[in-house]
Amino acid sequence: DVQLQASGGGLVQAGGSLRLSCAASGFTFDDYAIGWFRQAPGKEREGVSCISSSDGSTYYADSVKGRFTISSDNAKNTVYLQMNSLKPEDMAVYYCAAVPLLLHPTCHPYGMDYWGKGTQVTVSS
Repeated sequence: DVQLQASGGGLVQAGGSLRLSCAASGFTFDDYAIGWFRQAPGKEREGVSCISSSDGSTYYADSVKGRFTISSDNAKNTVYLQMNSLKPEDMAVYYCAAVPLLLHPTCHPYGMDYWGKGTQVTVSS
């Protein structure tokens, strides 16, 4: 039973920080890529950042480079997204998702097999 539980969202002022957590269970963690995706009202879901749990390779959307950092704690089967210098345009529901590395995934929502429930990030100006 694959489960992905996202947490850590909340309300923050522009320029502030939040750390999101994605706790995974029900699969071999280091055989999967884990990603963070977001969807703002009226917009398509987009890839924010992804990580390969096996070798630690990462991807970041250009819009968040230098501000967000993805990391994994394999012992805890958890992936984090540290979000700094938050902007109003970062406001969205953030989801974590997983896909087997054997599928040679990219950080795109259509390629992810398993999804957790989203956590709301609200950025005030």
